[in-house]
Amino acid sequence: MSTQPGTRPQRSLVRAIFRILLGVMLLLAGFSHLTFNREAFLAQVPTWLPLAGDFVVVASGIVEMILGLALVALPRYRVIVGWIVAAFFVAIFPGNISQLVTHTDSFGLDTDAQRAIRLIFQPVLVVWALWSTGAWRAWRARRAGSAGQSPKHPGNSGA
Repeated sequence: MSTQPGTRPQRSLVRAIFRILLGVMLLLAGFSHLTFNREAFLAQVPTWLPLAGDFVVVASGIVEMILGLALVALPRYRVIVGWIVAAFFVAIFPGNISQLVTHTDSFGLDTDAQRAIRLIFQPVLVVWALWSTGAWRAWRARRAGSAGQSPKHPGNSGA
């Protein structure tokens, strides 16, 4: 890690940009759940889920919009929002797995290879949420502090 003056604020700015970008993407994805991509999202709802598919699509779209808005508008709470967004990405992962296992064409993915490649991107979103909000860094600092070590970067890191 560089200890040059000005490096930390620059990293904070990059994290903030990526946090806001993720928030905007979630807002758009949530809006698309309720409008033009509703059928595509419906195709991803696992058949074993004991809820109506349309309810799942609408509810997850609303949750995505709320999370996106929180990422953009609530920087003070970014760490907890980061954990919630990461958990959301984990919670919806079975839909992506279901699309692969059931060979369901949706979002232009019409081969198992394409659907399998898409699975790789869900963990990327989890890492993005944790990194851009400083959630991962805050957890590491807290863990280091509870182990009797002094954290390298105390306090709220990032922007």
